[in-house]
Amino acid sequence: MSNSTAMSLYQIRMEGWKALTEALGPAGAMRFMMQYDPGYGDYTQERREIFADLTIDTLLEDIDRQARPERRR
Repeated sequence: MSNSTAMSLYQIRMEGWKALTEALGPAGAMRFMMQYDPGYGDYTQERREIFADLTIDTLLEDIDRQARPERRR
C-alpha cells in the first residue's frame, strides 16, 4: 500500500478506483460512484429557513417529550 500523504490527488483517485474495481468489479465500482451526488441549492440558507422559529427551549422540550413517551398523552 502506498503512503497517501506523499501521493498527489490524481494518484489517490487512481489508487481508489483500482481498489474499488478490484473489490467490486467495474460495474459495482461504477454503481458505488453513482451514489455520490454533488447536490444543489444552499443548505446553509435552507437550514436557517427550516429552523428559523426553533429555540433551544423548544428543542429541549421536544427531546424530553421523545425520551419520555408517556408524557405525550
